[in-house]
Amino acid sequence: MRRALIAGGSLGGLLAANMLHCAGWDVLVLERANATLSGRGAGIVTHPELFDCLEVAGLTVDDKIGVPVPGRITLGRDGQVLQESTLPQILTAWGRLYHLLKAALPADLYRFGAGLRAFEQDDAGVAVTLADGSQQHGDILIGADGIRSTVRQQLLPQVRPGYAGYVAWRGLADEAVLSEATHRAIFERFAFCLPPGEQILGYPVAGTGDNLARGHRRFNFVWYRPADEQSQLPDLLTDEQGHRHDDGIPPQLIRADVHQAMLRAADEVLAPQFAEIVHKATQPLVQPIYDLDSPQLAFGRVALLGDAAFVARPHCGMGVTKAAADAKSLTQALAQLPDDPVQALKTYDSQRQPIGRFLVGHARSLGAYMQAQILTSEERQMAERYRSVEAVMRETAVSPALH
Repeated sequence: MRRALIAGGSLGGLLAANMLHCAGWDVLVLERANATLSGRGAGIVTHPELFDCLEVAGLTVDDKIGVPVPGRITLGRDGQVLQESTLPQILTAWGRLYHLLKAALPADLYRFGAGLRAFEQDDAGVAVTLADGSQQHGDILIGADGIRSTVRQQLLPQVRPGYAGYVAWRGLADEAVLSEATHRAIFERFAFCLPPGEQILGYPVAGTGDNLARGHRRFNFVWYRPADEQSQLPDLLTDEQGHRHDDGIPPQLIRADVHQAMLRAADEVLAPQFAEIVHKATQPLVQPIYDLDSPQLAFGRVALLGDAAFVARPHCGMGVTKAAADAKSLTQALAQLPDDPVQALKTYDSQRQPIGRFLVGHARSLGAYMQAQILTSEERQMAERYRSVEAVMRETAVSPALH
């Protein structure tokens, strides 16, 4: 049986593993973490393409996948409605998809504590050396190990994530603790507020334990704020002991003064409904926003997938959908060329690279007006084009195919 080694056990790796397993491949997911992963409650905007891919991965898509909303609303600083639009969507959570995908894959095909150290390939296959010195062998290796991909670093050491010039504060507030007025105003919608040079958005997702019952859900918010790379960003990522966490500071290590400054800013610039949600969120986190563009996805018997290949700023809301479509394209190419995995991976590369590059560029345009520094005339043009209420509501978290 053909064997695929998959570095990375997050959503991209699980999507590829489930699709290939359904297609008759022997798969082994190699996850560096020692325990079940956590998306820290991150929300995910779904698209029809994602549902199609989940079915290819063997999942049943039903009304338990997430929370439906009928449309969008933007609030002004005073909490009044600036604009409304009808756009039915289903919002889900990272943890919901992770648990569904992991449960669908036989447990012995997913290995924790199996970080990849290096790999070699030849005409016969790929040999992977793990952090503990052991080896695994397969016909192909899929690098689905995220923005700091070990696989990509060995193949493309010059390609590194680029800081976008702003950060995202993320958090979740329990539905039950919100005031009736705030709940009535925005809870059942995809909601926005647009302070100058900033953006906050939010929507309902499942509650603890994937609970979708009314009164037990949560409201997920993402608040984009400019942060200069030389001074403000290092301060946000430095903990009480003075240690700087360049890849993202764990929520529990965020300094109290940083958290309090964020709460004061919420009162000063956000609509009162969003300010309440920010105050009532449990353990918010701050995430530097990066983008990444790989010039090549296939390298013989090795391929990059998901965030290991391209990272688009979150404004498109397409990160998980893109990873799912990557996995589907890869699986189909291997099915069409079962005896020539090298050519199959080349086919995958030619199909997915233009799409990944487009999404990175489109997301850069959507986020240009929030950058701490606008460096080029093109960025200035994009900032002007996408800073309006109409543009944000029309373009954010909407599949480009719908435009």
